[in-house]
Amino acid sequence: MKQDVTIAPSPTRSAAAPGLTGWGRRMRELLAADPELRERFDAVRRYAAGIRVSEYHLTNACNIRCKGCWFFTYEFQKSAKENTSVADLRSFVSAEVARGVNAALLIGGEPTLFADRIAVYREAMPYVTISTNGLKPLPRSGFEDITVAISLFGGGPLDDELRAIRPNGRRFTDLFDTALENYRDDPRAGFIYALSEDGIEYIEETVRRIRDNGNRLHFNFYSSYDSNDPLYVARTRELLAEALRVQAKYPETVISHPYSIEVMITGRSHWADFGYEVCPSISSGNPVHASRISNGNPVLPKFNTWAADLETVHFCCTSGHCDSCRDSQAVFSWLMVSPHHFLESTDQLWTWVHIAESYWSQFYWSPFHPEKLRESGTPVRTALGEGA
Repeated sequence: MKQDVTIAPSPTRSAAAPGLTGWGRRMRELLAADPELRERFDAVRRYAAGIRVSEYHLTNACNIRCKGCWFFTYEFQKSAKENTSVADLRSFVSAEVARGVNAALLIGGEPTLFADRIAVYREAMPYVTISTNGLKPLPRSGFEDITVAISLFGGGPLDDELRAIRPNGRRFTDLFDTALENYRDDPRAGFIYALSEDGIEYIEETVRRIRDNGNRLHFNFYSSYDSNDPLYVARTRELLAEALRVQAKYPETVISHPYSIEVMITGRSHWADFGYEVCPSISSGNPVHASRISNGNPVLPKFNTWAADLETVHFCCTSGHCDSCRDSQAVFSWLMVSPHHFLESTDQLWTWVHIAESYWSQFYWSPFHPEKLRESGTPVRTALGEGA
């Protein structure tokens, strides 16, 4: 096994792990006071405890070159030579299953370029998700239970400006329209909509189009974090306000909980700043993290990010440049492993439950997905936990 030995960034202001001891009794008190809360909390915790995920760079190839794509910005395609052998992939995936992993997040490059490789994971693991740019559809036949997460940058015309670029630099148009057409009324598919301060005016229209297409979305955050623009803070506040307004108006489409939206955009929770010392989505098999793992803050059990050579373990789930990271799945994972920070009241613990339910509802293979809830006769809930 090789390791990508990116140097760990310096700690955030919240490097310690406060609240990880002595909270069990308080948790039991709050759950005992509210039977419905206990039932919902136990359900989501039991389910999460059975998921062991790792991330896999399925390929180094991609059919577009998005501005702001960390994979090509930091030349991950050059850090490990792609192994194209399906036989080797089968052996690798079998070893991962033996390691205890049952959920695969397939990224790239662009996973839909190699459906045969996706099939290898699907045959071996019950929970498979792909991250795609939406330009090429994943067939439904043979991939009926795959979750499809479609990237979207900025919204409106900004999406083409930021993403509709061929590998040769040539521009094209209507990438968002193509993704909508490819995944119209497809229950497997949801959008990961990276909001931008430059795209505030496009948010509601973009969300409406996703709703009308029969899909849902989570918000992500696209930003130049090192901007010297003096209006940056004011525009970020404006972005947050609009994101929360649109979520409240379209709660069945925007499945991000308001609390998670605020953490995503500001980089702050009520107990800490998001950063390396608290992020749980680091590769446990990379020895550079020994100090981080020992600081007491939770990490995702068995999680690794594997390069396309099937040997190299990358630093984390994204670029390893933690100071500018606001990856939606990393932030969500941080919130998911932190129920012990939501114990001031039953209302606060309810907030954690609603965040957790909204997180798991994005996966088509999850019992919290609306289609699975309908099949079981369970009321479909929005991010705020209300029946729909």
